[in-house]
Formats: sequence, C-alpha cells, structure tokens
Amino acid sequence: MLSQIQRFGGAMFTPVLLFPFAGMVVGIAIMLQNPMFVGETLTAPDNLFAQIVHIIEEGGWTVFRNMPLIFAIGLPIGLAKQAQGRACMAALVSFMTWNYLINAMGLTWGDYFGVNFNVEPGGQSGLAMIAGIKTLDTSIIGAIIISGLVTSIHNHFFDKQLPVFLGIFQGSSFVVIIAFLLMIPCAWLTLLLWPKVQSGILSMQHFMLVSGSLGVWVYTFLERILIPTGLHHFVYGPFVFGPAAIEGGIQVYWAEHLQAFSQSTEPLKSLFPQGGFALFGNSKVFGSMGVAMAIYATAAPQNRVKVAGLLIPATLTAVLVGITEPLEFTFLFISPLLFAVHALLAATLATLMYMAGVVGNMGGGLLDSFLPQNWIPMFHNHASMIFTQIGIGLVFTGVWFLVFRAVILRLNLKTPGREDSEIKLYSKADYQAQKNATGHGKPSSAQGQAAGYLQALGGHANILDLNNCATRLRITLSDMALTQSDDIFKALGAHGVVRRGNAIQVIVGLHVPQVRDQIETLIKHDAFTQSSTSGARSPTETSLTEAV
Repeated sequence: MLSQIQRFGGAMFTPVLLFPFAGMVVGIAIMLQNPMFVGETLTAPDNLFAQIVHIIEEGGWTVFRNMPLIFAIGLPIGLAKQAQGRACMAALVSFMTWNYLINAMGLTWGDYFGVNFNVEPGGQSGLAMIAGIKTLDTSIIGAIIISGLVTSIHNHFFDKQLPVFLGIFQGSSFVVIIAFLLMIPCAWLTLLLWPKVQSGILSMQHFMLVSGSLGVWVYTFLERILIPTGLHHFVYGPFVFGPAAIEGGIQVYWAEHLQAFSQSTEPLKSLFPQGGFALFGNSKVFGSMGVAMAIYATAAPQNRVKVAGLLIPATLTAVLVGITEPLEFTFLFISPLLFAVHALLAATLATLMYMAGVVGNMGGGLLDSFLPQNWIPMFHNHASMIFTQIGIGLVFTGVWFLVFRAVILRLNLKTPGREDSEIKLYSKADYQAQKNATGHGKPSSAQGQAAGYLQALGGHANILDLNNCATRLRITLSDMALTQSDDIFKALGAHGVVRRGNAIQVIVGLHVPQVRDQIETLIKHDAFTQSSTSGARSPTETSLTEAV
C-alpha cells in the first residue's frame, strides 16, 4: 500500500512541474503592469507595451485556469503501466463526462442535493467552470480521484481481448465504455457528498486561521518530514493548488491578487493570512546553505575540494529552483536523525517568519518563486517584510550550520568527505576501478545512463513497475537480490538509493524523466528481442521436433 501511495504521489509531480515557469510568467507580467515599477505611461490601456504584456499574462494563466484538466491528463503519465498517451485520452474524456453528468444531474435534481446550479460560479456558490462546463468546484481533488480511477481501469482492461465481433471496442474504447458506466454513480455520489466536503473545508479553513502559528508549524513540519516517503505531495498539494486554505489554492489566489497586494500599504499578513501555509520554501533557500556549509566544514581537509564539487550544484538547485532532494538525500541516508532535525528547523523557521508578519507564495526557490512572485512586486510597499524575512532566514542559515555541525561531530556521522566515510565522492581512480569492475563507466548520456541503471536493477525481467517523481526513479522489483550494490548506482551518477522490501528508489536528478523514458524504451526493446529469439527455432530444434 505504501508503495502504491508513493507511486501516486510521484505521479502528481508530472503536472506540478508545469507551475514554476507559469508562475514566473504571470509574476513578471503583473510586475510589468504595475505603475510603481514601469511608470503610468507604459501601463496605460492604449499603450502597445501594456497590451503586449497583457497578452503574455493571459498566456501565462493557462496552467492555473485549467488545473483540474491538467491534473486529470497528467496523472496517467505517471500511473499508467502501458500506453500512457491513450490513458491520458481516456482520463480526459471520462473526466469531462463526469462533469457533464454532474451539470445535468444538478440542473435536474438540484433541490434534492441541496445545490443551486442557477447561481453564478465562484465565490461561496460551490460551483466552478471547467472546460466550459458549470459543475461542482472539486478543484484538483476531483480530477485526481477520477483520473486515478480511469487509469486503474486502463491498467486492467486496456489489453483485454474481446470477441472478434466486438473488436472495434477493444483498447481505449473499452476503457472509456467502462469508465462511462462508472462515471454515472460517481457523479451522483459527488453531488450527494461533495457539498458536505465543501462545508468541512470551510471549517478547516477557519481552524487554520484561528490556530495561527501552531497550524503553520505542523503543516511545514509534515511537508518536510514526509519527503522520503513521497507523501509530502499530499500535504502541500491541497493547500497550494487546491481549496484547503483558500478557494482556488494559495498559488492562484496570490497571483490573482498580486497587484492589489503590492499596491496596498496594509500589512500582508492582514491581507492574506493564509500565506503562512506557503512559507516552506524558506528552508530550501536559507536552510540548504547552512546544511551544505556544515557538511563542508566537517569534511576532512583533503576532501573538501571534492565535497564542494558535490555540494555546490546540489545547493544551487535547492536555492534557485527549490528542488532539495539531491542535497537532502545526501544526509538522509547517513542519518535519519539529521533529516528530522532539518524538518524541525524548517517548521520553526516558517513559524517565526509568520509570527513576524511574513506571508506569500514561497514554496519554491529564488528564481521561480521568491523573486518574481514575492520580493520584486512587493518591494515598494512591503520592503520591511522582505528585510525581516531575509534577516530571520540568514540567522537560521547560521542555526542550521551550527546544529548540523554539532550533531555530525557529536555522533560522528559519516557525511560526505568525513574520514572512513562509506558515503564518498568518487575520484578518478575510483571511477576507473569501477569502470573496469562493471564493464561500464558513468555514461555521458541519458541513454547510456539508463542502460547502466537497467543492468544494475537486474535487467528488464526483474522490473515489475517503473515510475518517477521530480528527481527519483521509483521501481518495484521482482527480486531485490538481483540488483547491484548502491556504489554501482552512484558510479552511474545517482545521488543515492533507497531500498524497502521489493521497492527501490534511485535518486537521479532533474533529468530523471529522460532516463525513465530511455529505460522504458530499453525494456520494450529487450522484451521484443527476447520474444523474437524464443519464437524462432534453431535448425537443431526443428530436426529434433520432426524426428519426434
């Protein structure tokens, strides 16, 4: 069950990866329409510059205005075991069918369900427009549930053989037929139950608002501590992209009100108190630097140059774009205690910032979140908040450094570069030795790296399921004993390996989608080759058969 939940969480990252760029486009466009930054002349409605920026902004809103559709289409990419493209099509058709059924049932039996479909969508109506359909506002939650159901149907029935006279209904058509029949009761249950869920969400919003700093601490701690399990997506997703904290999600609401917030002199915490639930990116920006400095400082002097080569790109990745796994997994495997300390510090940092009046949409890094969506547009009227945030953040960078350094030295943890450490960077001699021992070195391309990983995983026959999230390959194996050692994976370029039962996670990096695609291609090629070879008999086999 944990493996399936992890797989589902990893699949959610496929659509989530679209948000950073879209957020940057919208944030920069809104900034360029602010008279405080570019002057009143350029922002006049009849000015060509203002018109072009407006057009670009509208394009940037594409992802945010269609999040349910994007999640419905994107999840099968990670969840479907075969024919992912056809699974995406089936999920889209079924999701649209579900919404049309909700619309029809709501207009016909609205009084029975206690839902008024005659009001305008948005606000407290509980309704939304999805692809031109007035339906219940289930946000990404409904999209995730429906897409998951349809993908499960696809995995079970896509390759089912039907009688010849029904052959036209095989494959995707059969999946959509089954899903259509399932969408009817799903729509009825949604109308029956979701209004109660919406009421519960409103209550949860109220609880979070009144819980204040305690709610921010618990939320941020869970978001960090669950990263190794892959379940952290389920913590921040409903808050940042869904309706748990505010209608439409924190990211969309913040972007929609960015200009109004930037021009107001009222404290941002008063304008948007829900923004405390999107401060977890501060641990990525400020905490990552302290962690890296502690690992560097505790490394043996002769190893520090090599350790820096490992830490600098990992830290820049965390600070600039908010992808922390390459750095966090560097110490997670050595000491889970360090990771628990990291989560505690992250929660405390976010809570103290919130108490000091810092709010916003700061779940990413400097380039995709802090600068375009917060610091630059807010600087004119909210510079004091930004300086407060930076001040607290830099103090905590020092706290991270001191605490990590003390724990590493006190417990003699074998972080990279420490004497007698089993977790180490590979020198050229190590590389050559590994190359001679395994018959291959660290590949220079995704295809070569994929071939190395496939061999290290025990070949295509040993892989039952293959998936990925932002930086990790997630594989379910037939036999863990057939895999090679963690050192082999690291020689191939992996940042680390996690093993649990017959499930293995290989931390590859940001190019993991390309590596996964190459592995899938190799698996298909190997399976086809094996099938062709087994299907062709040798002359000896033929003669023996004829003799019998």
